[in-house]
Amino acid sequence: MAEPVQEELSALAAIFCGPREWEVLSRSEKDGTVCRIHTKAEGLMDVDVPLELVFHLPVNYPLCLPGISVNSEHLTRGQCVTVKEKLLKQAETLLPEPMVHELVLWIQQNLRHVLNQPETGSGSEKCTFPTSTTVDDGLWVTLLHLDHMRARTKYIRTVEKWASDLRLTGRLMFLRICGSSENLQSRCGLKWKEMQREND
Repeated sequence: MAEPVQEELSALAAIFCGPREWEVLSRSEKDGTVCRIHTKAEGLMDVDVPLELVFHLPVNYPLCLPGISVNSEHLTRGQCVTVKEKLLKQAETLLPEPMVHELVLWIQQNLRHVLNQPETGSGSEKCTFPTSTTVDDGLWVTLLHLDHMRARTKYIRTVEKWASDLRLTGRLMFLRICGSSENLQSRCGLKWKEMQREND
């Protein structure tokens, strides 16, 4: 890792030293560093908006733009994408210097103005996962295990909506649990439900 990047990460850890404010999610010689910052910025109507900002710093950062992900329970998906696009546009003006702290300060000072602008046309089609034009993020596999559900049909609809909103492809698996005295092979089984996104 380049010395300026290491210095920047050390400075960020010192600046965002509150509980859960700063976390290095991964560090790799091949893929670079992924870090997460929890902060707040003044939104519309003078209300502080909690923001989760994830920065993917490729190995050739700061000579190239970082990947940025924006997430907040207080913003719509389109607003998160708009914030991300504005941050990337601001990042272009900061090349080739380390810029994560400058970007966090910029969004803290400008979130209200960003939210006052109309959402970009592409906002409804994009996800808020870290992406970078210079790094292939590859295939991600995630398993979510839930032990109990009260209303199966409602549960399935909710998970399918989440998968559709996040443009995920996956499977739902249901396992019936049998009593200990019953024949496991004959009485238990797996039921799969495919969730496929439509091809673009």
